[in-house]
Parts: sequence; structure tokens; C-alpha cells
Amino acid sequence: MLKDKLKNYRLILASGSPRRQQFLRELDVDFEIRLKDVAEIYPPNLQGAEITDFLAKLKADALEDSLTDNEIAITSDTIVWHENKALGKPTDYDDAFAMLQKLSGKTHEVITSVCIKNAGKADVFNETTRVTFNTLSDEEIKYYLDNYKPFDKAGSYGIQEWIGLVAIARIDGSYANVVGMPVDKVYQYLSKFA
Repeated sequence: MLKDKLKNYRLILASGSPRRQQFLRELDVDFEIRLKDVAEIYPPNLQGAEITDFLAKLKADALEDSLTDNEIAITSDTIVWHENKALGKPTDYDDAFAMLQKLSGKTHEVITSVCIKNAGKADVFNETTRVTFNTLSDEEIKYYLDNYKPFDKAGSYGIQEWIGLVAIARIDGSYANVVGMPVDKVYQYLSKFA
């Protein structure tokens, strides 16, 4: 289906995330990974999805000079938005522990923005999913961090891991978005884009 629509294009995923790569493989499309170092710095006045929109576009703009006419780039950024603050990837173990303590027993939002870009245009869209955590003990947080080491994940957790089984009381919105990308929207945009 999508593979046929994209047959005249080369799809570029500008992400080192194994989860995003797996999603594209599961869509049965051919793609290559092209990583570019980008300083993920955003203006301090941005809030929620404005942050992820800005960063997804920033990552796409970094590919501008390397994209050919038949290439479509996908860039993405995810944050956990909690109590009017962005929680990105933890800086270390203690930071991850503190993040999970903040999320324990509360509801937060997982916001992912995606930029789909070729030489002629760029579309940025986002998805927000509300996630409610059960209350976690310090021992449970420590067990999770020691065994799953989620230090490459926004908010210090992966919903597809142990913590998703024991700590997630409720999810409102796209599960795939919390894993790393709103795949249904990516599919729809790529179908239109091509």
C-alpha cells in the first residue's frame, strides 16, 4: 500500500530511536537512517507542543542541504509535559529517579511532533496522549531503573516495558505516540505527501 505510493521516493528517517525505526519497518516501507547532530535547544517561552514542533522542524532543517528531490525526511521529537514543564531524557540516574517520582500517582501528557519534509515543503504535526500513573514506591522506581535503564527516553520511562504493565493506570489517546511516534498520523501524512 504505502510502499507502492512511495516507490518514486527514498524515505529518510533522521532518528536513532529503535522504536521509531521499528514502526517504519512495521509499515513495510523501505527507509534509510540519516543522523545529523542537532543541538536540541528551544526558546524558553515555548510551551508543550510548541517545543516539540520547534525541535522536529529544527532537526528537519538540518537535513535541508542533503535532501535530493526524490527524498522525504522524517524527523521527530517527544517530551513528557508535566505541571507546565517539559521532561526530556534524564541526565543521569538521579534525574531519572526524580522524574519518575514526579510522575507517580499523577497524569501527564506525552507530546510527539513529526516533521515530514522534502526539497519543496515541510509539514509539522503533533499528537498528545494523556497518561495516568499509579503511585510508585521508591523500590519500584529503583527496580525499574536498575533493570531497564530508560535513560534514552523522555520522562525516563518506556510504556512498552515493565513500568507500562504495573504503573500505567490509564491512557487517553495514541499508545504508539507514547512509545515514540504517532504512526497512524505518519501513515496518513506520507500517503498524502507522496
